[in-house]
Amino acid sequence: QVQLVESGGGSVQAGGSLRLSCAVFGYSYVYYCMGWFRQVPGKEREGVAFIDSNVGTSYADSVKGRFTISQDNAKNTLYLQMNSLKPEDTAMYYCAADPRTIACDQKEYLYWGQGTQVTVSS
Repeated sequence: QVQLVESGGGSVQAGGSLRLSCAVFGYSYVYYCMGWFRQVPGKEREGVAFIDSNVGTSYADSVKGRFTISQDNAKNTLYLQMNSLKPEDTAMYYCAADPRTIACDQKEYLYWGQGTQVTVSS
C-alpha cells in the first residue's frame, strides 16, 4: 500500500520560514496530482498548493508569492517551501497524491499523509 509521510512542521514566528517534506513509500506509479492541504479545528480542509503532472503548479490565493510546491520524482518526495509565514497559516498540513486524472485542487485524493503541525506565532 502507498504511504505518505510528512515532516518538517514545527513552531515559527511570523515572518519565518519552514520547509515541509512528504516522502512517498510503496511508490509504484506516477501520480497525476500531488498536493498540500491544511486544516484547523472546526473548519474544512483547505487546498494550499498542487502539482498537475501536465499543467504544472497552482496555489491558493492566500499563499501565492509565499509558498512554493515542488517535487523530486527520483526521491519520491514532495515539498512545500513556506516563506513569510503568518499566524493564519497555523494548521495541520497534509500531503496527498493521486494517480487518477482528477482536478488536482479537489479534496478527493486517493492517498493522504498523517499530517504535520505548523504553528506560527505573532
